Amino acid sequence: MNAAVLRRGVGGLAAHPNEFDRKRIERAIRSRKRYRYVSPRVKTVTGGYLIESPCCSRNIDPEGGTIDVALIHYDAQSAIWQLFRKDHVTKAWELHSVHQRLDAVTNELNEDSERLFWQ
Repeated sequence: MNAAVLRRGVGGLAAHPNEFDRKRIERAIRSRKRYRYVSPRVKTVTGGYLIESPCCSRNIDPEGGTIDVALIHYDAQSAIWQLFRKDHVTKAWELHSVHQRLDAVTNELNEDSERLFWQ
């Protein structure tokens, strides 16, 4: 994935990632429908946020190690949020959807009816 051009906020700081939105994502995914018994982590990455979680299903990692769940990226040029899912076979991120608001991203991530994220 290419690095995004980050919009600069007050004081020259990048708009994303930031601690406020990282915490919002962290709180929002507590309402997920799948794998509620694990404790995922939300990390900041260039232009967005990475969600990782222990692989309790052992579908991806037979050892139960930490796997990538989702990548949330903010595209400052178009002012949209991009939600990526991990193809664990190819180890590549795939664009899943785009949204105008962060809460729409976390709602989709929490629903995950097709088990594309919480595997």
